[in-house]
Amino acid sequence: MLRTAAALLTRKATATMDEVARAAGIGRATLHRHFAGREALVRALEELGIRELEGALDKARLDEGDASDALRRMVAEVEPVAGLLAFLVTENQLFEGEQMNAGWARIDARVSVLFKRGQERGEFRIDLTPAWLTEALYGLIGAGAWAVQDGRVAAKDFQYMIAELLLGGVRRSVEK
Repeated sequence: MLRTAAALLTRKATATMDEVARAAGIGRATLHRHFAGREALVRALEELGIRELEGALDKARLDEGDASDALRRMVAEVEPVAGLLAFLVTENQLFEGEQMNAGWARIDARVSVLFKRGQERGEFRIDLTPAWLTEALYGLIGAGAWAVQDGRVAAKDFQYMIAELLLGGVRRSVEK
């Protein structure tokens, strides 16, 4: 049921509880027995998303090899949950007040450490903070997920576009 809700909400963030129930093949009353309302459903999706993101970071082996290669592995491992991440980061209630899930801070810390390592080893530019690079990565992953979903970008290009834009920026290098 949760994965069906995630699939629907990543395609249609404004889906109602009725639409979620219909997509899951259950009645609205059954859905409400599991989740008291949309906020409870979104919180359950948040838990799922955090677990899956942490699993993707584990699989990416962020502390191994060049930071650039680790970044590419991370984008590849995150791709299957990119749509869910894109949905979750637009749900403001997840990031307001004292109820913010500690999982987000754990994920941010792991990704920031990768960018800091890349900076310390001379792979990444140092004029942008690891925190900003982390946020930029999340934004690119979300934008990539939506572009693929809408058919504006081929799914096979997801990993390349995100990693190479983040690593190379948009500035065209001029050979001297």
